[in-house]
Amino acid sequence: MANAASGMAVHDDCKLKFLELKAKRSHRFIVFKIEEKQKQVVVEKLGEPADSYEAFTASLPADECRYAVYDFDFVTDDNCQKSRIFFIAWSPDTSKVRSKMIYASSKDRFKRELDGIQVELQATDPTEMGIDVIRSRAN
Repeated sequence: MANAASGMAVHDDCKLKFLELKAKRSHRFIVFKIEEKQKQVVVEKLGEPADSYEAFTASLPADECRYAVYDFDFVTDDNCQKSRIFFIAWSPDTSKVRSKMIYASSKDRFKRELDGIQVELQATDPTEMGIDVIRSRAN
């Protein structure tokens, strides 16, 4: 069973919405969920372009694993407007062991499907992906 779990398919919608975020900036973030019964990763939630980072973190369940992509806009020390696309593997300590294993074993394959990720973050509690962490990793 463990071997079958790592073979999660990636729903076309995941790639499509990621391209929209990357090219058209039509989403601020995307939360992805593994549907075990369908053996695939699907889009669970899309963030509006104007949504805040707080809205993004609030959309992650407190005790379930998720993958997420966040488009972080920032201004450099030279006053340049930039953005970085973050891939966040959200695996809270309180989530089920089986869920953590499935998400961990499927992560690399899923990430390869999303071309254009610039920074990867693994978080097990909200402090590990606080806005300060995001800012420091963006530069």
